[in-house]
Amino acid sequence: MPRIDNPVIGFLEDDARRLHYPHDDALVVSLQIGDYNMHRVLVDNGNSAGILYYPTFQQMRIDRERLTPTNAPFMGFRRTKVFPLGAITLSMKAGDYPQQITKEVTFLVVDCSFAYNAILRRPTLNSWKAVTSTYHLMIKFSTKYGVGELRGNQIAARKCYIAMLEMENQQQKMCIEKQRALAESVEELEEVRLDDTRHERTTKIGTLASWPVRQMLTTFLRDNQDVFAWSHEDMPRIDPSVMVHKLNVSPSFPPIRQKKQVFAQERDKAISKEVRKLLEAGFIREVYYPDWLANVVMVKKANGNWQMCIDCTDLNKACPKDSYLLPRIDTLVDSTARH
Repeated sequence: MPRIDNPVIGFLEDDARRLHYPHDDALVVSLQIGDYNMHRVLVDNGNSAGILYYPTFQQMRIDRERLTPTNAPFMGFRRTKVFPLGAITLSMKAGDYPQQITKEVTFLVVDCSFAYNAILRRPTLNSWKAVTSTYHLMIKFSTKYGVGELRGNQIAARKCYIAMLEMENQQQKMCIEKQRALAESVEELEEVRLDDTRHERTTKIGTLASWPVRQMLTTFLRDNQDVFAWSHEDMPRIDPSVMVHKLNVSPSFPPIRQKKQVFAQERDKAISKEVRKLLEAGFIREVYYPDWLANVVMVKKANGNWQMCIDCTDLNKACPKDSYLLPRIDTLVDSTARH
């Protein structure tokens, strides 16, 4: 085939075809590393060390004795020092024949959980003489026979993003639980009534403050009790001219109608009660075009009452950029403190 010296690398609007816009997705590609086709490889221009995660290293069935010891730590994504198990040099192939490039790449093997299998960094891209475009989700590089291309996988990028959020959420939960175990109450709390005509409207204040200060605080809370939400009716809707929330649903996902579930009598009564409250407050309304349905999920709280939630599994798949950190969205108002 004819060789092309110094090909010009550029990006056209046609290179952005088949992408869902607007997007801020990461550049996630698939490469041949060693003898394996490896997916979920993150391209990161910001750092200098290529990363191969240990679970991926194990699946490649590479003998650990091939690792070269290294003592140089690097800064991880969570701003903590990470010490690699070692370094290994592997052959990596990118692009389609004949616009293809093969290079030897050195990876640091890291023993930690991550959504990606590997990370490509600046030295590798420089050795390719590669140009990246996060808008087009594409890498272009010079070869002997023209410009080679490597397209990013937008669906894989969004799945990795959701997986990263779930990992961070789990770590945050563990941290919160640990702090709760170590935390101790520094003072006793006193319950004060804010409305003498409505006994359920109460709150708690600390008892370490002097009596005049507590009296002033109680008076202040009573004068401003309109900022508390005691029921659904106390939370009027926000004018759409101020703020509107819309779901960024991917057009590649068709509407999903879940099969109707049958609940036990106790749960069915709790559902009817909560739905009635939401209807009276104007939070929900009945619709007659149910193309997308999701069953409610009933969760029993510590006080024995039922809490009605929504299963957002299908919604999370269709809205990867609007993903929720929890598997269910709480649709109720439990207490003033929470809202």
